[in-house]
Amino acid sequence: MRIINIILILILSHCFLPLLSQELNANVTVVSPQVQSTDKHIYDNMREVISEFLRNTVWTTDKYQTNERIECNFYITIKEQTSTSKFTASLQVQSVRPIYNTSYNSPLLNIKDEDFSFDFIEFQKVEFVEGSFTSNLASVLAYYVYIILGLDYDSYSKFGGTEYFKKAMNIVNAAQGKSEYSGWDAFNTKKTNRYWFVYQMLDDLFLPIRECNYVYHRIGLDNMHNDKENARTKILESLEKFKKIQRDEPDAYLTTIFFQTKRDEIINVFSEALSAEKDQIIQLAKEIDGAKSSEYSDKLK
Repeated sequence: MRIINIILILILSHCFLPLLSQELNANVTVVSPQVQSTDKHIYDNMREVISEFLRNTVWTTDKYQTNERIECNFYITIKEQTSTSKFTASLQVQSVRPIYNTSYNSPLLNIKDEDFSFDFIEFQKVEFVEGSFTSNLASVLAYYVYIILGLDYDSYSKFGGTEYFKKAMNIVNAAQGKSEYSGWDAFNTKKTNRYWFVYQMLDDLFLPIRECNYVYHRIGLDNMHNDKENARTKILESLEKFKKIQRDEPDAYLTTIFFQTKRDEIINVFSEALSAEKDQIIQLAKEIDGAKSSEYSDKLK
C-alpha cells in the first residue's frame, strides 16, 4: 500500500510540475481589420492556440508561483491572409515588471514587429523545439518569450538575463536562411529587426544598457517607496550610461526601444524632482531621445 502511495505522489508531482513552472501570464489578442473574410473564427482559434503555447510551455528551470508570472501582451494584427494557411501580420509585444512594495507595474518591453509572416492550420498546436526551426510562428513567439525573460531577469540581477538572450540568438541562427520569412536577416542595413535586437543585447558595446536596466529598476524604482530622492538619483545615473552608446552607435535599435518603452515613465518619475534634475533629464533627452525631446521639456517645465 505504501509503495502505491509513493507511486501516486510521484505521478502527481510529475503532472503538476509544468503548472508550477509556468513563467508567463500572456494575454493574446488577434485582430484582422484589413482582412475581408466571413470565416473569422479561425482568428479566435489562433488566439487560443497561441495562448496555450505561451502559457503552457516550460521556458526556464525556475519555479514560478502564480503571482510571480510575468505579465505580457502579444497583440497580433493580421494584414493579409494569402491562402487558407498563410498569413502576414504585425506583432506588438509588451511586458511589465512589478515594483517592490507598490501596486505599480513598470514597462520593460514595448516593441512592434512588422516582419511577421507565418503558417497556421486551424486546431493544430504550435510546437517549438530548441535548436531547430519547426515553424516561423513558433520561432517568433519563442524568440520574444526569451527576450521578455532576459529583460526581466536583467532587471533583478546584473546581466541575469544572458542565458535567455543566448536562447533567443539560437532561434535567430536556426531561422536564418529561411528566405520566405523576413525579420531574421543579419544584413538588414537599418539594424532594426529581430537579429539586431538580440545581437545588440549580447554585444559588449551595449552592456551599459543592460546595466541600466538593473540599476534603473532594482536600485532605483524598487526603492522609490523608501527614498524617492536617492532612487531618482540612481535612475538618472543609470540613464547617463546611454551617452557613450549614443556617441558610438547613434540611434541604436536598443536605445530606441528602451526610450519608446520607458519615456512616459521617466517623465513621470522626474515630475516631482528638483529643477536641476529636471534640467538634466531634459538635456539627456535632447542628446539621446531627440525626436521626442519636446515631450520631456513640455511636461517637466
